Formats: sequence, structure tokens, C-alpha cells
Amino acid sequence: MPRTTAHRTALAAALVTPLLLPLFAAGPARAHGAPTDPVSRVVACSPEGGERTGTAACRAAVAANGAPFTAWDNLRVANVNGRDRQVVPDGKLCSGGLPAYRGLDLARADWPATRMTPGATLRMRYVSTIPHTGTFRMYLTEPGYDPSRPLSWSDLLAKPFAQVTDPPLTDGAYRFEATLPSDRTGRHVLYTVWQNSSTPDTYYSCSDVVFPQARREPQKQREEKREEPQEGTAGRQSEPAKEKQKQKPAASPVARSSGPAPQGDHTPLATTSGPSSGPSAPLLAGGAAAVLLLTGGATLAVRLRRR
Repeated sequence: MPRTTAHRTALAAALVTPLLLPLFAAGPARAHGAPTDPVSRVVACSPEGGERTGTAACRAAVAANGAPFTAWDNLRVANVNGRDRQVVPDGKLCSGGLPAYRGLDLARADWPATRMTPGATLRMRYVSTIPHTGTFRMYLTEPGYDPSRPLSWSDLLAKPFAQVTDPPLTDGAYRFEATLPSDRTGRHVLYTVWQNSSTPDTYYSCSDVVFPQARREPQKQREEKREEPQEGTAGRQSEPAKEKQKQKPAASPVARSSGPAPQGDHTPLATTSGPSSGPSAPLLAGGAAAVLLLTGGATLAVRLRRR
């Protein structure tokens, strides 16, 4: 090869190689992705978010961001290696701590949300460009979560409620299912962490979800109160017992006196044992005769004196 040709080849290699190296280095990062169902904040507020992009929350997020979320599939942090809580600061979970996505961390209760049912099956659709291995970890904010405060790690349980490793990529998305916790009501955040095993990157996303408010609790409380005995009703007869009592003939005082009085019953006991508590017939007859005898004797004495 002539010296001039060799020199030109070396010069071209020197100029082209620095340009190609970043492209090769960026190759693994092509595994971009984000949840589209339930829709994540970054997708909802991106130019591809449709009607959601015009909501007040998305407009505020873009304004706080200083730029639209065009790269909605590039919310990733390198070399985390499972140390999510150490790398991503509190209050910046939705942005992954990246300044280019800081608008996603706004604490507000009007983010575009997906309706969910407690205890139902979550069907996740996570869009990605090319297949990569890795693990999806899903967290849900705990009961009592306040959306008006920045999302912190303390709002999530230490362990995910579901975890899926290496699901297949079908039609440009990962699809997998998980069972939602059954004790959530109101607005919550589904926090998804996708830790790649074929790249050094970890992806973070916030999907706002809404569970129905509990409406049967007042009825339940009324039923419980109805079942509980009322104060002061101890010892009272039940309705069936009262009905039977009405059907029985009234007990006589003698029947009540045949046994000791119940505790707390101050009704006097009868002292007689015969069928009637009044005087007997012979006693009445004898008394009448005595009265007639006395009256007759007094009349005779008066007549003798007059003589």
C-alpha cells in the first residue's frame, strides 16, 4: 500500500473512531421502556399522552421540568444494582432523582389515574423497544397515603407486593399479571422498578391509580350494633320467650311463692297455701250465730228490768 494511502486510512480511522465509540457505548441503553397500562406519569404527560397531556397536572409537570417529556422511555439510572433506596432520594422517586424528569415529583392529587379494584388482577403493559432480561418489582403506597405530600420510600413497604423476572417481549411490550392488595381505597401510586440484568440500568416509574372508597362500612357498623346487646338488657327475655310467656296463663301468687324470689325482685310473697286467701265459710257461719246469741240475751235482760 502506498504511503499516502496508508496515511489517509489511518487519518480516517482516527476521525471516525471517536464518533463511533459513543454509539457502541449507548447500544445497551436502547432498552428503553415505561408502563402504559396503568399509564405512568411520564407517558401520560409526554407528547404521546393524548388528552392526558393537557391536564392541569401534566401542564404543571412540564412547566416545572422546563421541557416536554419527549424521551418518556429513557427514565433510567445506571449502576444502581438493587440499591434503590440508597441511590434515589425521598421525594424524587418518580423522577429517579434525574433533573430532566423533576416535574414528575410534584405532589398533587390530580395526576391522570387508572381505576383499580382491590384484590383484583393487575394486568401490566410495559412498553419497551428491544428484549432485555431483568426483574420487575411492583410496590403500592400503603393505606393512608397522602398524595399532597412528596412520595417517599416510607410510603412503600420494604418488599414489593409482586415481582416478575424475564417476561417475554410481545408486540413491543412486556405483559404480566399480579394480584393487587385488597386493603386499599382512594388514590395511590403504583411504583414500578425494572432492574435490567443485561444492562447496568434500572428504570423507575410512577403510575397513579384510584381504588373505590369503602361505602359498606356504615352498614356493617349498623349490623354489628344490632347484634350487640344493649346496655341494661342483661337477663331480659328474647322475643320468642316473650311470645311463649304471653301464651301461658298468669301464675297465681301461690305459684310465685313456691320458690325463693329472684335476686333483685322485691315483690312480697304470699303467705297462704289454700285456694283462697279470704276467710273460710264455716268461720263466717259461726261468727253470725254468736252475734245473734248475744243480741238475743241483751234484749231479754232489758225486758226483765222493766218488770
